[in-house]
Amino acid sequence: MVAKISYGSSLYGALAYNGEKVNEGVAKVLETNKVFSPADGGHDITACMQDFLACMPSHVLTKKPVIHISLNPHPDDKLSDEQFSAIALEYIEKMGYGNQPFVVYKHEDIDRHHLHIVTLAVDERGKKINDGNNFYKSKRITREIERKYGLLPAEKQRVKEAFRLQKVRPKEGSFKKQLASVIKPAAKFYHCPSFKEYRALLSTYNICVEEVKGEVDGKPYNGLVYFATDDKGKKVSNPFKSSLFGKAVGYEALQKSFKASKEKLKEKHLAPKTKAVVAGTLRNSATREDFRDNLYRKGIDVLFRENEEGRLYGITFIDHNNGCVVNGSRLGKELSANAIAEWFDRPHPELSVTIPQAENQSVSQTFSTEDNSILGGLLDLPMEAHGTDWEEEQFRRRMQRKKKQQKPRL
Repeated sequence: MVAKISYGSSLYGALAYNGEKVNEGVAKVLETNKVFSPADGGHDITACMQDFLACMPSHVLTKKPVIHISLNPHPDDKLSDEQFSAIALEYIEKMGYGNQPFVVYKHEDIDRHHLHIVTLAVDERGKKINDGNNFYKSKRITREIERKYGLLPAEKQRVKEAFRLQKVRPKEGSFKKQLASVIKPAAKFYHCPSFKEYRALLSTYNICVEEVKGEVDGKPYNGLVYFATDDKGKKVSNPFKSSLFGKAVGYEALQKSFKASKEKLKEKHLAPKTKAVVAGTLRNSATREDFRDNLYRKGIDVLFRENEEGRLYGITFIDHNNGCVVNGSRLGKELSANAIAEWFDRPHPELSVTIPQAENQSVSQTFSTEDNSILGGLLDLPMEAHGTDWEEEQFRRRMQRKKKQQKPRL
């Protein structure tokens, strides 16, 4: 289990980040102390903040009185809400915040369910609670928890876990909630240079999006509607207007996003990184199935588009590591649908013996020496211990930017 501890000055920011997820249905409150929690499962962010403020004086000398902690078990650990609650309470108590006001949230918007804890670093008199060696103490506590509950040691996992949202599950119903849990974060994380690529991206999560055109008061109208689908792409829900999920996933906002994504793919050199991985994987794949499976292990999904005769006419790559969503032709002629179809149309006896690759094998281990020279700096990218919650990372970066923008007092 890995713990991330952040100290900040914005109590509302920490509560709003978690509370909005609760109200969207992709998180829940597991435990509270000295803070009221509604029985209906909702989260009143303002009321929650007032309860926190009641436990601290109006004037606090400590610049960062707010503590925001995330507890992340190994992806292979599947814990119940009761186990998550017990772990959170034990962690809080051993860290010395058992008597403080706190809220424990469980985030469920990505496959790797994890906890967030918001509490205060000062007591009711405004005095800062001793937090010397907190990071070392936290590491010792998480190791004790791992042993006590039989958890896998998350810090030993060296491979970066790709960012993948939870696809829509038709049998569970609540389509609006399920769609929202994918569409909104997807719009923030992925870089889609066109509607075709955006549509391909959502299809991997069992979502179909279509354009709607018409006239309103004599003026042309363009909009979008979203549907839930099954694994075969068949629609299983009524249409949902984009306005139900916010302006950010509406027609006009996405048109601007597509344009901006083209620039980002160039500026951040995301497409070349994806191209390097795809090209190296293709040379080590004898069949389409091998190609798809090998890319999946490296955090990339590939979508093949065929006509009625079975001829491959389109291909899209979705890199969940850096959010790059591109058609093969954008990566170069050698990765276009025609080029890849030609590759698989001819035999590759040199690849007839397949060496199985462990899912937890590192990127540098799955490429040959020749591939490494192509990848270049990609292999030097930092590996994370337990995967990335992209919205959490964005929140952390926003807090850092605010800190830098604050001018020092004279």
